[in-house]
Amino acid sequence: MDNIILNSYSKISDLNVSRETCNELESLISMILEKNTEINIISKKMSEKEAIRDRHIIDSAQIIDFVDLNSNTTSDLGTGGGMPGLIVAIAMKKIKNNMKVNLYEKSHHKCVFLKEVSKKLNLNTEIIHKDIFTVRNIETGTIMSRAFKPMPVVLNLVNENFKNYKNIIFFMGSSGRKTLNEALQEWDLDYEEKKSLTSKDSFILNIKKIKKKFS
Repeated sequence: MDNIILNSYSKISDLNVSRETCNELESLISMILEKNTEINIISKKMSEKEAIRDRHIIDSAQIIDFVDLNSNTTSDLGTGGGMPGLIVAIAMKKIKNNMKVNLYEKSHHKCVFLKEVSKKLNLNTEIIHKDIFTVRNIETGTIMSRAFKPMPVVLNLVNENFKNYKNIIFFMGSSGRKTLNEALQEWDLDYEEKKSLTSKDSFILNIKKIKKKFS
């Protein structure tokens, strides 16, 4: 394993990435690149391993300290190519946690890819080939939302379709502050945030409780 690669992953201080974990994350990158020639897992413009490592893998892994490790499951909504769900599942192996990562994805082809990765890397995942908006009374620990739907849509989804959950993690981009301020007009949110490791204009939002305001 190249020291440059190991140093890249060392940014994720909360994970204390081992060489074995690095190898699995690098295997995931290779599988993404291979599958990306067939279907759109990530942007076709992003074909360099270094770019994928920083933009997708490290970006996803930085939420580990917000994931509730005492729950039986965590859920990734509209996971697409498996970010952050697959990365969290790899991290769970490192810390020897038995929590299952539920990956909700409505695309058949992406579900096939997620199953291939999970099998090859022996990940504790469940690939749920459904439109998350059609699933009701969901119980889980942490809910993860990255590049899925706008924050107001996800808040409504959680409020209506989830029976129990511990927290919601959002990846907020350059317009994230404006989005959050607008959401606070409609919702009472108990939250904390931290700066992104991969972009100076982004931040991670960890919401503990949501309550819709009365109009």
